[in-house]
Amino acid sequence: MKKATAVILLSGGLDSTTCLFWARQKGYRPVALSIRYGQRHDRELLAARAVAKQARALLREVSLSLPWLSGSSLTNRRLKLPEMPLSKIGRGAIPSTYVPGRNTMFLALAISLADSVGASAIVIGANALDYSGYPDCRPPFLDAFSKAAKLGTKRGTEKKPLRILAPLLHLDKKGIVRLAEKVGAPLSLTWSCYAGGSRPCGRCDSCKLREKGFQEAGVEDPAL
Repeated sequence: MKKATAVILLSGGLDSTTCLFWARQKGYRPVALSIRYGQRHDRELLAARAVAKQARALLREVSLSLPWLSGSSLTNRRLKLPEMPLSKIGRGAIPSTYVPGRNTMFLALAISLADSVGASAIVIGANALDYSGYPDCRPPFLDAFSKAAKLGTKRGTEKKPLRILAPLLHLDKKGIVRLAEKVGAPLSLTWSCYAGGSRPCGRCDSCKLREKGFQEAGVEDPAL
């Protein structure tokens, strides 16, 4: 029996890598999609290539050039990355690392790829618990996009399911680390730091959330 195909949005970080290997364990044939959208560094994209190679997954890379995204500290080196106390991450105002419409664009591209290769699922590493407070990581957003995927694709008109799966949505970072271990994700290859460089900065939101997950799971981070 032929395996069903799933498109996995792959950034090269802890969450998306876990999703890729989760999809493999679920029996999907994975097609990874990595997107360059003007990030301040390419370290995560290099990690995505290494992860996809380890998974023996086809990797599609797409580049976007959208000058209006320069208001985010993830895309503009002149802006300072926030260094929030761990207890305040995800609470209060949306941080400067928010990239306008990022998951909207990513999911739209993933839907296009999925429809072209006949995939039955799209897998995204969105998380609504231990995250930085982005509005496009919440369940109502993903539910709305699932409806759009059904209404706006060839596959949908043929009444074939195109599901958007978010297996990490209700997990904390500790749970994600444990799931990553369970599915055999190569965490030593992953990169989560917003700052780039040769080693994680340990100060940005993403580094702090990742450290929290490994500490609470009682596991040493193999990428350090």
